[in-house]
Amino acid sequence: MMVIYKFGGASVKNENAFHLLKSIVSNCDEELIVVVSVMGKTTNKLEEVVKLASTGSGDFRKPLTLLKAYHQGIADKLVPGYSDSIHDEIDAFFVQITERIEKFRAHDFNFFYDQVVSMGEIISTYIVSRFLANEGISNQWVDIRDVLKTDDNFRDATIDFEESKINFMQAFTFRDCSCYVTQGFIGSAKNGNFTTLGREGSDYTAAILAHILFARSVTLWKDVAGIFNADPAVFSKVTLLEKITYQEMIELAYYGAKVIHPKTIKPLRTKQIPLFVKCFYDPEKPGSQIGEFPDIQRTIPIIIIKDDQILISISLTDLSFISEYHISKLFALLNKFRLKANLMQHSAVSFSVCVDEPRGREVDELIGILRTEFKILYNKKLTLITIRHYTEDSIAEHISGKKIFVEQRSRNTVQYLIV
Repeated sequence: MMVIYKFGGASVKNENAFHLLKSIVSNCDEELIVVVSVMGKTTNKLEEVVKLASTGSGDFRKPLTLLKAYHQGIADKLVPGYSDSIHDEIDAFFVQITERIEKFRAHDFNFFYDQVVSMGEIISTYIVSRFLANEGISNQWVDIRDVLKTDDNFRDATIDFEESKINFMQAFTFRDCSCYVTQGFIGSAKNGNFTTLGREGSDYTAAILAHILFARSVTLWKDVAGIFNADPAVFSKVTLLEKITYQEMIELAYYGAKVIHPKTIKPLRTKQIPLFVKCFYDPEKPGSQIGEFPDIQRTIPIIIIKDDQILISISLTDLSFISEYHISKLFALLNKFRLKANLMQHSAVSFSVCVDEPRGREVDELIGILRTEFKILYNKKLTLITIRHYTEDSIAEHISGKKIFVEQRSRNTVQYLIV
């Protein structure tokens, strides 16, 4: 049977991390597909490059030069005997990035973004593949853009399962090797233009590979020991969730749990493929397993916190009712600006929606358009707290003393928008 290992950016951020990755891969005695994200914070750096190039607000070449030196520096330490040839390849990749910037920066921003940012995974996986080979782990590098086909909804592309299935079956045969190294997060449209699946989309790629190729399991190697009932970076007392149902995990991802990309679960559940979340730094720990567990009765509250939220409220100046027509116009604009509604509240004369504060000026542009027809109120820098399986004590612990803008309760979930 075949398994999928997905390694995030922390798994390839420095020389020590690469050796930990090698140890995990070398201890796998099954056919293996290794999905690797960018090295460290490369996506953030490439986003900075895209912003500088598209706005003309600075020299994009400076951060690009630093990024190339970072990758070449790690390659020098990992594969010293072949550093010259790897340098040449890395140089060629960065030449491609520069050429794409010059060619596409006047195009639509989302299109331009995908043509540049998608290169991060290509570079990191090339270095991983060369490193593993140098360490005696034979592997084959696959450019996922050649086989994972999508539509042209740039920055949030939808996968063409039929064409991708045909391509996957031809690319990952395991006839000539027992290990493949490939990328997450990226693909290509039918015309060859590069696409991305949304931030943190590498988890989703691993799930798609598992679904199409009938993998026995998927393991996400993280810098935490599994999935907890709250973020261990924020809370001092947390509890490991050893087993989580597919449905519960979808709920947690939807409400903003950062451990797993929201789209990851569905393709795995369809074929009952278990998903493991394990600690990269301590692989012997059991971690968390997501699967079909009908007997689990969840009692412990699960806390999800999303900072940098914006609450936007629309109403009509003459106090007319807010109808489905008005709400549909708002949601059409949210879709246009790629803004996800994290919380909604409807009254007779107003409709409020909470969204993540984006990196660009999307919200300012949205509000400007809405003001041509509606009265607009908005608040920034809010925090959205979601408590699954809440108790009154858990609510009091996290909400006491806070100013509440919106409160919503259902049978299993309560949400508060606070400051």
